[in-house]
Amino acid sequence: MRHRVPPERLAFLTSGRAGLDSEIAAEARRRFGDNDIVGAPTSGWRAIAVDTIRDPMLWFLLATAGLFQWLGDHTEAVVLAAALLPILGMDAWLHWRTQASTASLASRLDPRARVLRDRRWIEVAATDVVPGDLLDVRPGEHAAADGVVIEAEKVQLDESALTGESMPVRKHALPGAPLGDEVDHEHWIAAGTRMLVGTARVRVLLTGKDTLYGEIARLSKAGNAERTPLQRSLDRLVGRLLIGAGALCLLLAGVRLAQGHGAIDALVSGATLAVAALPEEFPVAFAFFLGVGVYRLAQRQALVRRAAVVENIGRVTCLCTDKTGTLTVGELRLVALLAGDDSDEATLVTAAAAASRQDSGDPVDQAIFAYQRAAESAGRSPAPPAVVVTNFPFTEQRRREVTVVRDPAGHHLAFAKGAPEAIFELCNLSVVARARWREVLVEQAKDARKLIACAARDVTGWDGGEPACGFALVGMLAFEDPLRPEARETVASVAAAGLRLIMLTGDHPATASAIAVRAGLGAASPRLIEGEALEAALRKDPRLTSVDVVARCLPTQKLALVQALRGAGEIVAVTGDGVNDAPALSAADVGIAMGQRGTRSAREAASIVLLDDDLRSLVRAIAEGRQLFRNLQTAFAYLLLVHIPLVLTAALVPLLGFPLVLLPIHIVWLELVIHPTLLLVFQELPRHSSKPLQATQKARFFSVSQIITIGIGGLLLTIIVAGAYLASLHATQDAAQARTFSLSALLAVSAGVTAGLTGLRTRASRVAVATTLLTTAVAVSTPAIASTLSLSVAGVGVLATSMAAAITSALIASMLREVPSALLIRWHDTNDQPSPPVKS
Repeated sequence: MRHRVPPERLAFLTSGRAGLDSEIAAEARRRFGDNDIVGAPTSGWRAIAVDTIRDPMLWFLLATAGLFQWLGDHTEAVVLAAALLPILGMDAWLHWRTQASTASLASRLDPRARVLRDRRWIEVAATDVVPGDLLDVRPGEHAAADGVVIEAEKVQLDESALTGESMPVRKHALPGAPLGDEVDHEHWIAAGTRMLVGTARVRVLLTGKDTLYGEIARLSKAGNAERTPLQRSLDRLVGRLLIGAGALCLLLAGVRLAQGHGAIDALVSGATLAVAALPEEFPVAFAFFLGVGVYRLAQRQALVRRAAVVENIGRVTCLCTDKTGTLTVGELRLVALLAGDDSDEATLVTAAAAASRQDSGDPVDQAIFAYQRAAESAGRSPAPPAVVVTNFPFTEQRRREVTVVRDPAGHHLAFAKGAPEAIFELCNLSVVARARWREVLVEQAKDARKLIACAARDVTGWDGGEPACGFALVGMLAFEDPLRPEARETVASVAAAGLRLIMLTGDHPATASAIAVRAGLGAASPRLIEGEALEAALRKDPRLTSVDVVARCLPTQKLALVQALRGAGEIVAVTGDGVNDAPALSAADVGIAMGQRGTRSAREAASIVLLDDDLRSLVRAIAEGRQLFRNLQTAFAYLLLVHIPLVLTAALVPLLGFPLVLLPIHIVWLELVIHPTLLLVFQELPRHSSKPLQATQKARFFSVSQIITIGIGGLLLTIIVAGAYLASLHATQDAAQARTFSLSALLAVSAGVTAGLTGLRTRASRVAVATTLLTTAVAVSTPAIASTLSLSVAGVGVLATSMAAAITSALIASMLREVPSALLIRWHDTNDQPSPPVKS
């Protein structure tokens, strides 16, 4: 793992182990801002109050309590006012749950830090730390910023907050070489990680929101702030339901008034029905689940940059991935030496190193020098001393690099390396030799290797120009970007999840095919086309169902492929790490940038940053997204199955002229059961199978069979609840007794639906069901409580009715749970057109 160093930070770095002057520190702070990693907290009483006043239940309680107080019914007013306490407590609890991840992150940061300023160690607020500071971190302390280790003494670090890895990680001081644009992980300390053993001096490079910890904290806190397409759809649905509920409430109030029940009865009945029918749980549940999704995806090493993508991640059907760094290690290695007839491996390595430059940054050069160092340490390839006289660098036109050196004897030698065909032109090769080396090229390409040829010649009497002929071929070097150890497992897991995987690469077809075979893509014979043929292939088959690999793929072709796949109805996820990947990342339903080696352009264009560059993390994130929406679907099914009998009974019975089924206090009780069950039980359901979600174009939550099941089930439960009320009222003429029947039945319905949908497989579901049934039994069997709640003491009939309601609702819900999931692929404003990509 390597960490990139932004070039603008290097300007504030001092040499050696010196600290910053106050003036330079002030300038750095003006430029980069405060080291505010978590940001201003949004929790606290003020935030809770703001969230709470949005709850319509609060205003309902206040209004009805005031109404009963005005009418002189002080007991009812006090009971309703007292119901505010559990409402406020539940709001505070749920608010704390949604902010728990940010609070946890903030707790891992120390408020103070020790830095070297003006040549003396001082303690400053952690927010005052700036790039360039020299930071002192001791055992038990958390790092205040991201940076490179300058001094280390037996350092062991706890990085579990970022990586989930529980084992301590050793850190070593960076050698004295100048700081480059990348730093190995063993020399890097990140903000929020805790020093277990040893002490370290850290040169600060990243602060505030630029740290990985700051980005996680910010997104886990603000992940549900963005209005998503499904939220907007839900808002429209809620608006329509509000209009319908309002009309029904006015109708009920008018009918009650016409029936002679009086204005107060009409007002209370209308207000009670309004609160019972209010569909505020739908957007509340969605916002809550979306926030949970952002946090859980972060735990899966998938950092969500735009919350709207949580809607798409679980519905991905096609994954377009690059090769380098995703299926392969992303690091070029010298794996084979193919010496010429008159040469050997040691001479070949020496020639290749002589034709390379230490400071070039070219992966080929770096791989050659790494191999040479390893060979020297093993005593296999002593490098004769030589002085570089001049270098003729590699260009795309020349496709070679030539270096002239002077050996200890004063002789001038020229070494060349480059594309085999370009080097062949410098050498005096026979036709047979050329043909033999071309066969070698083809065979090596089949093994996904890149070949570089090397040549040498004596240039005694050299005139200063580039030698362009008379070279002898020393041999060829075979380079390889090795397959990741987990690549085959990853490809298999993608297939097991029902996802299509298309590999896009700029490599030669033979190289691309070899990598695909090794990774297990397309079984034993991956289907491959070249980028030039992509346009014609898409015209014949927009889904490109007969292709596993696209070789020699240009950025414009990758973009065209993504657009074609989306137009054909696929939900496309694209991985990328370079600037040239940005268009495709922006166009995809889910753009995934690599967090470790991805460019800033790629990360800005992507909607998800994969922190560990591991495709397995993406597969796990997709499974998490699928589970999230199955949980949300189950939660909405619970709401419908409970609210249908609640609303229909509360509306139809009074419309027929009978006394009110439910009083305001009963609605409060039901809401105190429904809200925590909805938000706490259904967001922690057991893992479902990872099979893909059904792909359809229209935006609805349930399949036809599920809608029918919910509709018929809701009507059956309405018959039980309303029938129990009417039968009891007819038999006893006691409204309180009848209400006891109906309210107990409704509470039993909530418990039964919860049990049926969850199978009681989680602790939260068992607690919710047991608490609902127990509190109901206590309330209706205790005379004082029953009287306060305008109920009567329950008898055998109430128990039998509740059992029937619970069993029936559990059976209906369990039938619904067995219906195959019908979560849809797209959520958008139009029914038949693909949705646009999520933008920032």
